Amino acid sequence: MDTIFAQATATGRAGVSVVRISGPDAFLIAKTLAGSLPPSHKAGLRLIKNRDGETIDQAIVIPFAEPKSFTGENVVELHLHGSIAVMSKVMELLSDFSGARLAEPGEFTRRALENGRLDLTQVEGLADLIDAETEVQRKQAVRVLSGNLALLVDSWRADLIRAAALLEATIDFADEDVPVDVTPEVTGLLNGVATAISKEVEGSRVAERIRSGFEVAIVGAPNAGKSTLLNALAGRDAAITSEVAGTTRDVVEVRMHLEGIPVTLLDTAGLRETSEIVEQLGILRAKERALAADLRIFLVKEGEVLPLEPVEGDIVLHPKADLFPDVKNAVSGKTGEGISNLLSQVIDVLSHRSAAVGVATHERHRVAMSVALTGLQLVRETLSLGSDSYDIAAEELRSVIRALESVVGRIGVENLLDEIFLSFCIGK
Repeated sequence: MDTIFAQATATGRAGVSVVRISGPDAFLIAKTLAGSLPPSHKAGLRLIKNRDGETIDQAIVIPFAEPKSFTGENVVELHLHGSIAVMSKVMELLSDFSGARLAEPGEFTRRALENGRLDLTQVEGLADLIDAETEVQRKQAVRVLSGNLALLVDSWRADLIRAAALLEATIDFADEDVPVDVTPEVTGLLNGVATAISKEVEGSRVAERIRSGFEVAIVGAPNAGKSTLLNALAGRDAAITSEVAGTTRDVVEVRMHLEGIPVTLLDTAGLRETSEIVEQLGILRAKERALAADLRIFLVKEGEVLPLEPVEGDIVLHPKADLFPDVKNAVSGKTGEGISNLLSQVIDVLSHRSAAVGVATHERHRVAMSVALTGLQLVRETLSLGSDSYDIAAEELRSVIRALESVVGRIGVENLLDEIFLSFCIGK
């Protein structure tokens, strides 16, 4: 296998820049540049020199002997001064070594997967951690990176293997008098796993929203103050405001963080009947995005009827509190009245939903677990046919186990790997 290297920190001027080297020749290459290496997992100050003995930089050198490294291979990190010229020269020197090459996107992490240092869910957790912008996203990514999903899948797998073993033992001793009926224990194991998977599938939808951001749509009639409210919540003029009805034609999106929760606010077109073609398209899009949103904020005057009804959990407020001082439960984007209460309501609703989050965070996880759930139902139906169908049920159980194993990347995910690792930077 080639020895790979890459800059592990962002390009450009910085206090420190890190170069990572991994592979069979990592120690030899680093020793050639630094003269000597500190003991494994220890840092040492060394002069980095070219083949002519010219000093390029002074660096902290840290070797990590296999298998106790990030990739599971010999790894060396060079902590250099963050000079563009220094970094360029060091990368040039590394390129001159035979058998060494620049790493591809995500190749360090891919080697960690191939060498058993991470499973596929942990790889995805690492990618999510790198992309995390809020505290909630960070906590969720750390749970996955810590291997919590893999531990959960392994516990389900162990129960299903136990159930399959009971069925196969019955099949193997079909010609003998086996007094124990395994059906109750097998059914109990299947029901327990099915319940746990169902809960995780439901929680995965919330987890995906935490990764991408909850969508909160502001809904109301034309001139209800939706765009003004959006601008007030965003703290900037994100949407055009006007007294002319129908100013907002397309959905305006603003990303923000509310106490660590990622939120995308949606300013939608005013809902009304109109013959103007472009506005009709805007209203249709507004309805579609509002219905798909996780939460809707309705700005509705008393007695006003909109072509879209609030559902349980939605927030309904009276618009333009500055013009209606005697109306309770009102909000004004112009004066800021009621905005703090509105934000508190939004945070309460989304925090409550976030409490149901699982450790399965990607659609891939949910699809595989849904396949396993369908398979478990099929197994239970087969068991109900009696002991003559145990062999079929055992084979169906193996299919369920394979579906769960695909979650952690043990089987059937080769076609996903390139796509996953392309999302990583070169030095990761």
